[in-house]
Amino acid sequence: MDSTENLTALMAMAQPGLYDDPFRSAHYLEMLWPHAVSRVTLQKALRKALQPREGVYIGIAFGAAAWQRLQPTFTPAQLQPFPRLEGKNGYAMPSTQSDIWFWIHGNDQGDVMDAVLQVHAAVRDVLIAQLDLNGFKNREERDLTGFVDGTANPKELQRVAAAQIPLGEAGAGGSYVLTQKWSHHLHTFNKLSEYEQEQVIGRTKHDNIELEGDDMPPTSHVSRTDVTVDGVGQKIWRRSTPYGNAEDHGLYFIAFACNLKRIRIQLDRMLGNTDDGYSDHLMRYSTAETGAYWFMPAEADLEAILTR
Repeated sequence: MDSTENLTALMAMAQPGLYDDPFRSAHYLEMLWPHAVSRVTLQKALRKALQPREGVYIGIAFGAAAWQRLQPTFTPAQLQPFPRLEGKNGYAMPSTQSDIWFWIHGNDQGDVMDAVLQVHAAVRDVLIAQLDLNGFKNREERDLTGFVDGTANPKELQRVAAAQIPLGEAGAGGSYVLTQKWSHHLHTFNKLSEYEQEQVIGRTKHDNIELEGDDMPPTSHVSRTDVTVDGVGQKIWRRSTPYGNAEDHGLYFIAFACNLKRIRIQLDRMLGNTDDGYSDHLMRYSTAETGAYWFMPAEADLEAILTR
């Protein structure tokens, strides 16, 4: 098969909802699987939790330890727990790795909440919630900083090349996933002039145009995360949303990738762990409060572990 056929085949293997747009409402659950709970008990609970609902997608992914307990016959080559990451310039990203991640999203907030209650009812006596968070999108898909989020996401079949593990590799059709809850310090960021904000982000605020040439600081968020290695752009598929309330608000960052190296390169560049020593100035105004790696299996692999 040529590359187009390969990518089309991969896309058909994904869990529903990976690429579907638009969605306006989301909910995220990160949960621990106690060792006292058997695999059979968990499988039964997950089958109930993942019952289809009209207008809502219920995606699921697994941390490395949970995946190996559920499916010991194969593990994606790069799957690992998220480590605490230290930067050169005093920045850090914590590890809050747990076992199972639910990604529930759809257009209607009420429908999404009904699905959240379905999931919770099925797993409340089996799993322990570590994070329980709502997400949403506004009309222009802007982050709470006021800048459009996800502009550089790949399009069409390039999304598939970025997001899913290639055919022939363990876990083919699935995705490596990074989730992080970033708490924004809007009271500080909003004191900056619009020009200063654009220097932090690397794009214009109102018309969403990427800065060019000398106008683009090496410390901007765009500069630190737009990476090419050996001529290959290290693209990832972002599905982030704002979250929050009056006191605690920010971005729940979600990245799907064909390999973890793409994610780690971007994180190291944000932290300043590169030869140029620059860190991402967006981290002056937003703090990572969680961090976890997951494996979202292809639909057929998910069905297999729920029934084996």
